[in-house]
Amino acid sequence: MKALQYFFIGLFFLGLNSCKEDEKIPAPVEETVSTFYLIRHAEKDRSDPENADPELTQKGLGRAMHWAEILDDVVLDAIYSTDYERTSMTAAPTSVKKDIDVTYYTPAQIDIEEFKKTHAGQNVLIVGHSNTTPDFVNKLLGEEKYSPMEDDDNGSLFIVQLVGDKAFDTRLRFNCNCIQNP
Repeated sequence: MKALQYFFIGLFFLGLNSCKEDEKIPAPVEETVSTFYLIRHAEKDRSDPENADPELTQKGLGRAMHWAEILDDVVLDAIYSTDYERTSMTAAPTSVKKDIDVTYYTPAQIDIEEFKKTHAGQNVLIVGHSNTTPDFVNKLLGEEKYSPMEDDDNGSLFIVQLVGDKAFDTRLRFNCNCIQNP
């Protein structure tokens, strides 16, 4: 009988030692995905070389509407534009279609880390210029990948996705026969 008691006591202590808390396997971390769509303003009116803030041409207006169509299936959370007629007019059709107010920004004053933090997990359209658009892309990427755009390039769409701490990018080019010349 004593042997049986020692047996059960031994089992009891053996069981206590083997009852360690199960090691927990960490759940997979879902990384935040932020997507930025960057375009240059559409074709501007060049008829007055003295005008530093020209509006869009008819072709430019057509391209601005074309951008709104291209971005139609994209759920946007914010739209940014520099405070110029040509960029505001380029952003306007998308702004109206998406019912999102345009936020004006000054490229030289953007704190890129704060911008990324503010828009973490969002989809954002940014309208700029031939020099500011690729510069903004480079800042989002954290590398100097793109040089200023050619003066006649109004059809490039840069897409930058930030997934956690990794950045991915692509550049698409759209030709626009938005307005045919008579």
